[in-house]
Amino acid sequence: MTPVIAGFDHHRLPVADGVSLHVAVGGSGPPVVLLHGFPQTHLMWRHVAADLAADHTVICPDLRGYGASDRPAERDATVYAKRTMAADVIALARALGHERFALAGHDRGALVAFRAALDHPAAVTHLACLDVLPTADMWEVMRGVTASVGFHLYLMAQPPGLPERLIGAAPDAFFGHFLDVWTTDGKAIPAEVRAAYLAACRAAVPSIVADYRASAGIDLEHDLADRFAGNRLRMPVSVLQQDWGAALGFDAAALWRAWAPDLHHTTVTCGHFMAEEAPGEVTGALRDLLAR
Repeated sequence: MTPVIAGFDHHRLPVADGVSLHVAVGGSGPPVVLLHGFPQTHLMWRHVAADLAADHTVICPDLRGYGASDRPAERDATVYAKRTMAADVIALARALGHERFALAGHDRGALVAFRAALDHPAAVTHLACLDVLPTADMWEVMRGVTASVGFHLYLMAQPPGLPERLIGAAPDAFFGHFLDVWTTDGKAIPAEVRAAYLAACRAAVPSIVADYRASAGIDLEHDLADRFAGNRLRMPVSVLQQDWGAALGFDAAALWRAWAPDLHHTTVTCGHFMAEEAPGEVTGALRDLLAR
């Protein structure tokens, strides 16, 4: 039986031509949208979402190309651009009756949230990004031998064909690798949740690769254009990260502060999947953000 977020209802809502998103919705009160990362689905928020639902309407979609949401073919670079995926989120919130909402994302979801906050500042009241750097900064700090931790970024940046074939030949080994090496507490991702993640990824290799390929092309172009234009995040922003900046030789807080004048940057002591490994700390940080 596929695990679910207890007490949440499930919907399938159209957000663009030919694209519908699967979304779990629970609670009542001011809306908060939670976007998952790689190689996960909306289930990664199960602990945090249940807590926030006590006094918020919590909206947890599967991103386009992931989970039970539609996986359109990569006809061109815009299909999986974060700008397009951010527009999905805005459309989803509006379909649920929310013109303004708080937004939190982890990993890939944080990149979508970042783009949504830049492109739609009137809609996003608060922004939280978990364990990621903006795309332009990420490519600039990844260098030398230490860049091997991001080997998948370079693999999936390649033109269509090879990465899909390589990953599709052993999807469970590929996606399972990250679930293993990016966590410090294996019990944080139970067997049934791990199985759900792997099944979802196994069915979505081309769209997941397309999402990453976009970050080496069109997403980078959009970030650099915003940096050159001096566009900044206008809302309160919280960033939670592991202390991998020190290991890779950069100041993560300084990089984020260049984008977010109203920034709270926190280093957490856990693995990458912090909403599952340290849900109490993540929930507390989100509640502090929402109070700003």
